[in-house]
Amino acid sequence: MTTTAIDQGPIYSVLASDPVLSELVEMYVAEMPDRIAAIEHAFAGGDREIMRRAAHQMKGAAGSYGFDCLTQAAAALESAVLSDLAAAKIQRSLEDIVQLCRRIRAGAAN
Repeated sequence: MTTTAIDQGPIYSVLASDPVLSELVEMYVAEMPDRIAAIEHAFAGGDREIMRRAAHQMKGAAGSYGFDCLTQAAAALESAVLSDLAAAKIQRSLEDIVQLCRRIRAGAAN
């Protein structure tokens, strides 16, 4: 996944303006630092199975919370781990997903 200056801003959920789901989106976003830390810790420890599981869970949850771009990045990371790619290639997928995770925001875009 390649990023450009145009796509470096915050990422808002497409569900953020839904009065029923906005609170759930806020909770998902609030938990993101812990999710990032867990997946980075798994990579640093060489635990590909935990990375794969975390990516798989994120792939499913992100779309449910309206973050489709995160779903795609998590699928790419899961695929890289399942394909048993070299650590450098997995790291690139991990860096992509971490960058996206750090950009997600609760609330609606103005």
